[in-house]
Amino acid sequence: MLGAQLIDGKAIAADIRRELKEEISRLSTQGVIPGLTVVLVGDDSASQTYVRSKQRACAEVGIRSEVKTLAKDTPQAELIALIEELNQDPQVHGILVQLPLPKHMDSDAVVRVIDPAKDVDGFHPVNVGSLWTGLSGQGFVPCTPAGIMELLHRTGIEPTGLDAVVIGRSNIVGKPMAALLLQSNATVSICHSRTRGLKDYCLHADILVVAIGQARFIKADWIKPGAVVIDVGMNRVDGVLCGDVDEAARDVAGYITPVPGGVGPMTIAQLLRNTVIAAHRTV
Repeated sequence: MLGAQLIDGKAIAADIRRELKEEISRLSTQGVIPGLTVVLVGDDSASQTYVRSKQRACAEVGIRSEVKTLAKDTPQAELIALIEELNQDPQVHGILVQLPLPKHMDSDAVVRVIDPAKDVDGFHPVNVGSLWTGLSGQGFVPCTPAGIMELLHRTGIEPTGLDAVVIGRSNIVGKPMAALLLQSNATVSICHSRTRGLKDYCLHADILVVAIGQARFIKADWIKPGAVVIDVGMNRVDGVLCGDVDEAARDVAGYITPVPGGVGPMTIAQLLRNTVIAAHRTV
């Protein structure tokens, strides 16, 4: 067996950044420079790393980015006041509050304060509702699921009529992923920690999206031969990054995303795209 074709998220994300760079250049001729503001509360090292990578990506394509850093013990009311200020700033097209927030803050309440037109993470209830009612083109879609759909599209994988299984039911990946696959005419099952017969669901999947945060949980003998496997997991085991799907699955799948270098780069690429879309809508 030759093994699965790797879906190169790094290369596809680089193509998207090149396209966005040209688009931003055209926008600038109309006097609009897309602007993204990231709000970082506390000193979580992983969050700081993510924010730096977003800043680098913004700089590469020509998006004006700014990071507003607040202390870990900042009152929630102060964070909300900052978001309301950013909502009114015409130079800020996208607002992203880096999660997770400190435990004394209510993430859902904070996200609800963001202007849906600037919610480039796609987490505001208005944008969630637009996605589930088939009006996602009017709002914003969460970046990781949107990036996965772009991977499928650019790899020539058409979900229509296929059986898709999404493992994980988070608001960030699992649920919006299922909605997007439904919109693309796949037949979708959402599985989770309490699903009985999980292996059987996996073996039936033409498209398997795994986002459960458990290293190498899905084994090769759970994969339908020739299936498309999208591994969203990012785990560190003995200092090595690995996904939620065992590497041996490459011998069975038809297509598979590597970890790292698969879904991760697409998440940031889609964040940039959402910011550019937000800027377009102000012209």
